[in-house]
Amino acid sequence: MHGTSQSATDQDSIAVSARNVTLVLGTREAPVEILKGVDLDIDRGASIAILGASGSGKSSLMATLTGMEKASGGTVQVAGIDFTSLDEDALATARRGRIGIVLQSFHLLPTMTALENVAVPLELDGQADAFARAATELEAVGLGHRIDHYPAQLSGGEQQRVAIARAMAGRPSIIFADEPTGNLDAATGASIINLLFERQKASEATLVIITHDPALAARCDRVVEMRDGRIIADSIAAAAA
Repeated sequence: MHGTSQSATDQDSIAVSARNVTLVLGTREAPVEILKGVDLDIDRGASIAILGASGSGKSSLMATLTGMEKASGGTVQVAGIDFTSLDEDALATARRGRIGIVLQSFHLLPTMTALENVAVPLELDGQADAFARAATELEAVGLGHRIDHYPAQLSGGEQQRVAIARAMAGRPSIIFADEPTGNLDAATGASIINLLFERQKASEATLVIITHDPALAARCDRVVEMRDGRIIADSIAAAAA
C-alpha cells in the first residue's frame, strides 16, 4: 500500500507507516546520512523482509521504526501512534504491548534463568501473571524443560528461543527480528526461523525480519530491498505470490 493519503480504513490495516524518514548521525561538522527519505507501509499481520547488504541502512531503519533511534526527519507511525513526536520515556511506554524485538546477539541477562529473563520485563511492566505467562511462552518455543537454566547452560539456539519467548510474552502486535540467525549454524538457524513464523501465525502479529539473506527474505510475504539508505525494490515474495 503506497501513496501518502490514507483513509481511516487504510490506516486500520497498516501496522507501521514511514514517510520521508531520514537519519543523520555523526557531528554537525561531519554529518553522516544513513537513511535518505524512506517511505514504507507495512500491512497488519503481514510478514516482510527488509533485505540488504551490511551498511545498506536496514538495521538503522528498524531502529527508527521501533523508536530505538529518533528519525532526523519525516514521520513514523506505529499502530496509529506518531513515534516521531514522543520522547524516550513515552516511546518506551508506547512500545509495550505493541513491539517485540529479537536481535542477533540474544541479549539475555546471564544472572537470570530462562524463566526470569522472560518474566522480569513483564513484571516491570506491571503484569500480575508475569511468571505464568513466561512459562507458557517458553513452553511454546519448546523450552518448557529448560526454564530454570541460565543462558550459559543453554545452546545458542536455545538462547535465541528464550529471546523469542521474551519478545512474544508481552503479546506485541509487531515483531522485529534483526538478523535473528546471525550467530547460529545453518540447521539451528532454520529451526529458529520456522519458530518465528509459527509464533507470528499463532499470535496474528506483524513480522518484520531484517536480513542480508535472499533465501530467508523469500519466505516472507513481501521483500523490501535497501541500498545506500534508500529502498530500491519492493515486491511480493515468490512464496507468497
